[in-house]
Amino acid sequence: MTRLSLASLIATSAVGLCAVALSAHAQTPAPSAAPGAHELHAADQAFITDGTRTVATQRDAARIADSRSSDRDVKAFAEKLVADYTKLSDSMRAASPRGVDVPRNDPETAVLDSIKNLRGADFDKTYIEQVALDGQQKTLSAFQAEIASGRDEGLKKAAREALPVIQADYAKAQELAKRKHLAG
Repeated sequence: MTRLSLASLIATSAVGLCAVALSAHAQTPAPSAAPGAHELHAADQAFITDGTRTVATQRDAARIADSRSSDRDVKAFAEKLVADYTKLSDSMRAASPRGVDVPRNDPETAVLDSIKNLRGADFDKTYIEQVALDGQQKTLSAFQAEIASGRDEGLKKAAREALPVIQADYAKAQELAKRKHLAG
């Protein structure tokens, strides 16, 4: 019977130690965010992720257009996008709260891969449809969503200031598609 009592005493002691350890862990405060870190609302975080991705995709695809397109209208459109979207990328980085990681270059590789091996008329058609039209629409949607749902005033202001540029570029993409007899 002494053995059973000793075994019970050891088991009870082990359970007690576990309970004390769990209790002590539960009372330890969670580590705080790094100094200067800023927690963002989901809409703002989505804007940083989606907005920077669409902007980088537009910019990088436009750079590809410079060497792959055979059409001067496509090249001129692409040159304008490189300039506009480089500025947009910089303004998004500047508007982001301190401590928030903003991807510098995170384009949609599938979009870039779909055009990088094409040349001439095949390139122009795919670029206009997938990048100029569809890509501009995605960018427009990301910026409109931030304006409607974002909570960070700096990001919302950057989105509002960028919206006319994006809308103008989208209108130019639609004009380009119409001139080239493509869906728009």
